[in-house]
Amino acid sequence: MSHAAGRAPAMPFILITVLIDMVSVGLIIPVLPPLVGQFASDAADHAFWYGVVSFAFGIANFFGSPILGRLSDRFGRRPVLLVGFLGLALNFFATAMAQALWVLVAVRAVGGAFQANAAVAHAYVADISTPEERARRFGLVGAMFGVGYVLGPVMGGVLGDIDLHLPFYVAGTLAVINTFYGWLILPESLPAEKRTPFDWRKANPISSLKGLAALAGVKPLLWVVALSNLAQFILHMTWVLYCSFKFGWGPKENGWSLFVVGVMAAVVQGGLMKVLLKRFSPQRLVQMGLVSSAMGYLAWGLATEGWMMMAIVVCNLLGFTVTASVQSLISNAASDREQGTAMGSVASLTSAMAVAAPVIGAALLGSVSHLGPTHVLVGLPFFACSVLQVTSAVIAIRHFARERKAAQPHVAAAPL
Repeated sequence: MSHAAGRAPAMPFILITVLIDMVSVGLIIPVLPPLVGQFASDAADHAFWYGVVSFAFGIANFFGSPILGRLSDRFGRRPVLLVGFLGLALNFFATAMAQALWVLVAVRAVGGAFQANAAVAHAYVADISTPEERARRFGLVGAMFGVGYVLGPVMGGVLGDIDLHLPFYVAGTLAVINTFYGWLILPESLPAEKRTPFDWRKANPISSLKGLAALAGVKPLLWVVALSNLAQFILHMTWVLYCSFKFGWGPKENGWSLFVVGVMAAVVQGGLMKVLLKRFSPQRLVQMGLVSSAMGYLAWGLATEGWMMMAIVVCNLLGFTVTASVQSLISNAASDREQGTAMGSVASLTSAMAVAAPVIGAALLGSVSHLGPTHVLVGLPFFACSVLQVTSAVIAIRHFARERKAAQPHVAAAPL
């Protein structure tokens, strides 16, 4: 029996686990594209195979998230997390030693499946939180993602400058450390009496999403998750290329802009979220955050100076509250026995958007890149993202308005 067996589940345990996990994943962000480039014959070949590697990761994550989520509902969160961390460690080491493109594609697919651990981590948080605490605590998990997003790529860039393979070995080592940390420290959050049998029919992403949509008040929120995440992933895919093309940014400027994004995510989700939730409900934060994001995307597309891009990131602080707020609402609609399935389904839907975004983003940017950096239509990818966020906001506002109306007691007409 491990030392963790007698511990009561608590937030610090899972937050440290998520932080180590995200730093290890973030380490490889700056070095994976050049690693793929070592196997490519020219720039077009490089772009194609990097797209294949990214697609393999995303599609594996799409199928892996509901499976791991369902397994965690059956066997508990802790063993599934531990297996995931160990699988990631082996994947990082295998990536570093890959000697052929097909091997690289295969190991990244495996990595995508094990990276579905994020869904299990959110289910863990749902297990140990009351419905009222979930939005704030999902925000804390998001803050750890932000901190990892800041530290990982910076460390990866420094290590990759020494040796292109070194970040993968360091990431693998961190994943091994996370496995031992989880084995010794991380307690189980799901008691045996709340576990449910594993069902393959409910573990595939289509069935799991249908089941999630059947929960009261959740179906419109899935549209919000899909559209807002599609916008976010299009932004991630086009940001560096767009800023390099329009403002002449190099690695330093792009690195600082991503640093600002990570810091804002950590500050808002780690601290400001608690303050905002004292004044606003999660429903209200979703609506305000989507409107703020829609305005932010429009502003990014219209920006004429590079400094404006980072200033808009700071001004769009409410946009960082959307994900945690929506996840808390979906989690509250699911039973205690199906938190893993619910969070796995959300992660699977998010992964599907991550697969679609590079195709859409590249097409939008490619269609206007010939216009020159000063043409207003060069911001087309961001304008499209703004439309997606406006659509999400409309869906959310109408949904919450219907919920409020349904909750109001019906007053019988007084007799004449």
